[in-house]
Amino acid sequence: MKKLLLFIIVLALAGWAYINFSSQPNPAVKPIANLDPERYMGTWYSILRLPHRFEKDLDNVTAEYRLNEDGTIHVTNKGYNRKKGEWQTATASAEPVPGMEAGFRVTFFWPFNGGYYIAELGSNYEYAVVVSDSKDYFWLLSRSPRPSQGLIDEVTTRAYAWGYDIEQFQRVTHGPVND
Repeated sequence: MKKLLLFIIVLALAGWAYINFSSQPNPAVKPIANLDPERYMGTWYSILRLPHRFEKDLDNVTAEYRLNEDGTIHVTNKGYNRKKGEWQTATASAEPVPGMEAGFRVTFFWPFNGGYYIAELGSNYEYAVVVSDSKDYFWLLSRSPRPSQGLIDEVTTRAYAWGYDIEQFQRVTHGPVND
């Protein structure tokens, strides 16, 4: 019985590894063609997002990107959990997708990774729209915690045209934290 259970576990892990490591990236929206990684580095404020468990109850969410010597990117996501009254931080590594200038595979918990694709980028790198391999993930990032409502409306309109459920978008609050 133990051998059968072990065989089933090994088979399941092999299947999972095959799916995760052999599948081609499949961005929900085509990434931009040109990216200057050095200009993209630094701090970004999360402005809009679709709900998901790893950012639940978080305000003041930022993503900080740092380019490593090997071409990978060190990612630090930070947000204030208003229900717990504490800051939460998660770090990751992002590896470029070969042949895709604005595509990355991000790993927060090895061996799990996900697609990170820059679908839109302001001409001065003042905002970015980030998507994944499904329409379950969407972020509007900005260099400022308070971008113009016009920008938010324009991005939301494009997201709707791309097939995103904009009724589910959450606006991220940025402001003072009372510890």
